[in-house]
Amino acid sequence: MPDPNPRGLGRVFNEVPELYDRVRPGYPDELFTDLAAVTGMDEGSSVLEVGCGTGQATRSLAALGCPVTAIEPGADMAALARRRLADFRDVEVERSTFEEWDDRGGRFDVLVAASSWHWVDPSIGWRRAHDVLRPGGWMALLGNVVVRRPGEPEVYAETADLHERFCPGNPDWGHPPLEDEVRATDAGWGLVDDPGGLFGPPIVRWYPTVQWFDGDGFADLLRSTSPYRRLDRDVREPLLDAVAERIRTRMGDRASRRYLSVLRAGQRTGQHSGQHSG
Repeated sequence: MPDPNPRGLGRVFNEVPELYDRVRPGYPDELFTDLAAVTGMDEGSSVLEVGCGTGQATRSLAALGCPVTAIEPGADMAALARRRLADFRDVEVERSTFEEWDDRGGRFDVLVAASSWHWVDPSIGWRRAHDVLRPGGWMALLGNVVVRRPGEPEVYAETADLHERFCPGNPDWGHPPLEDEVRATDAGWGLVDDPGGLFGPPIVRWYPTVQWFDGDGFADLLRSTSPYRRLDRDVREPLLDAVAERIRTRMGDRASRRYLSVLRAGQRTGQHSGQHSG
């Protein structure tokens, strides 16, 4: 079966579903508590999740007691999600992109996209989100923003020379922003196209989280992310071996990855989606 995602999400992550599930950060419980409070979710609310990956956020949504329909374009990612979610009776995982998904007339109370909405074609996605939500429904974007703190050793700062040596001039390379700088970006929907009048102004909440790794573990984390998955293997693997060695020798084999998890939730307006120009 051909990859159904023209924007490449299935290809980029589908190669490493077990690794992705093991090393990528989830989301704090507090975020889901706030999501339920903001949107009014309860056990009777129907949830649509777009781009569920291996089901990390799906497990937390299902734990709220809500029936969840989760869409995932990657075949191996979807298969792993089904295994991880097998204990939840009210969770269905369907393999599709959101753009091509057959909603079969279903309408939902809340749409959730966890670190996945930037893979959806904005000229289609916002309109579809509006259309598949019931009046008064909520759109919620979850994400993890990599940040740094002043004066704290940070992996990219310690390995910038290695990145330039193995893959010079790559626009993905760069220092993570400072945590306080990211906290100031609390207006709008973040680094995605704006939905226009389809959704009201989002409520924004931040949650600081941290992961700790040894050198090999940090290399595995990078191996699961899109900037590194896009590299040719003969560039990626020597680079990550060198990064792991640098963490062992210069950072005492212990490195942090700090994030601000973010919740952005906005309510569907009554505006007809056809009025939105994209």
